Amino acid sequence: MAKGGRKSRMDLRREAEAVEAKQREDEAETEGGEAEDDDEDEDDPDAEVELDAEADGDAEAEVPDPEGDATDDEDDEDAKPKKKKAKKVAVKKVAVKKAPSKRSRAAKEVRTRAVWVVFDNGSKVVEKFPYNQKEEAKALLARKLEEKKTFYINLVKEEIKE
Repeated sequence: MAKGGRKSRMDLRREAEAVEAKQREDEAETEGGEAEDDDEDEDDPDAEVELDAEADGDAEAEVPDPEGDATDDEDDEDAKPKKKKAKKVAVKKVAVKKAPSKRSRAAKEVRTRAVWVVFDNGSKVVEKFPYNQKEEAKALLARKLEEKKTFYINLVKEEIKE
């Protein structure tokens, strides 16, 4: 069922076809003949017109000439328009799309420089020194260690900001 508790168009159509099939079987039984096969009725264009007349409730609907030789224009106006039979739609094969090749971006080359950094026990930066000033960084580290606290020196690469 579709949203809102309503029946879908396909469900309604199936029910209508089942009712028509039952009516055809009942008519065939009342006439004393055997029930006709549904496939034969669908192939016969005149049978389709008769079924449409039954579905409209108009048992006396006129069957149009197959050649189209209508002599009375008044009869055409009075006749109800015949229903079109639903065409079977051919299922189209969907072409499988190839997954797009993943483009790997070249990493942006970031310029860096090496500096000596003196850290305290909580990994906080105490002071930074350029790479060529390693002796000054070690001298600062020695002074801080005399204060009986924990310090260390490390080589860090930092981004050059222009």
